[in-house]
Amino acid sequence: MSYEIDQVKGCQEIFYHLIKFHELSAENNERLYKLYVENEEIQNLVKLQGEVADSRIERYGNVVYLIPHEDNYCLGFTKTELKQYLCKSGATDKDYYLAQFVILVLLTEFYDGQGSSSRTRDFMRVGELQNSISERLKEGCSRMKEEDELREGLAFTDMQAAYESLRSDENGKRAKTTKEGFLNNILLFLQKQGLVEYLERDDTVITTPRLDNFMDWDILNEKNFKRVERVFAENREFEKTDTEELVHDKLEKPERDNSEKIDSEE
Repeated sequence: MSYEIDQVKGCQEIFYHLIKFHELSAENNERLYKLYVENEEIQNLVKLQGEVADSRIERYGNVVYLIPHEDNYCLGFTKTELKQYLCKSGATDKDYYLAQFVILVLLTEFYDGQGSSSRTRDFMRVGELQNSISERLKEGCSRMKEEDELREGLAFTDMQAAYESLRSDENGKRAKTTKEGFLNNILLFLQKQGLVEYLERDDTVITTPRLDNFMDWDILNEKNFKRVERVFAENREFEKTDTEELVHDKLEKPERDNSEKIDSEE
């Protein structure tokens, strides 16, 4: 199929906008947004450009997103870079995996609902998040032996040791060597990525529409849900318990009206 020069130019403009801002909507550029949604040829060109750049172009609701593949270290982050951003200097792998675990706990606290959206709360206090992390680490350590952790890939013992090695600071200084500072650094990183609004003064976290869209239409869709469930599901060798049933209920895949996810179904 041959394309007109104006279509190629429009594709390049849209893709450059996505590279720069990682999303495109009528609010941040009405002309380019209309060009994308109203012209199938340009839309196909942009998607093709995304494939070449080891990424996906998806429209969730009224926003077009550039989503790098997991191993795309040009548009995404390497492990070394993430460790540098999320942890204190000289951090070990235990610190890095703990930071990843903190983010997963934050997501499960906000997104455990069913229906048109999985989000079940409007905000969360940092102190509540801190307590939830301690509880989940303690529960994981009590339920998994070392060999189970190795098999499942969840080193609860190491993560708990890394978390408890951080002292508490009630003076509000948020040094990186404290629990408060460790969480503060992670939340600031998520805010910089446009995923949360972190109100430091109030110690409050609020999710953004970008994160809501990713959770509803990408992370918790049928394709990816099993991966998330595998991370937080109870060890399959344990018999069903009241606690395990509760965890399973919280992770049960919510029903989705996929009518808002437009061009990913085309």
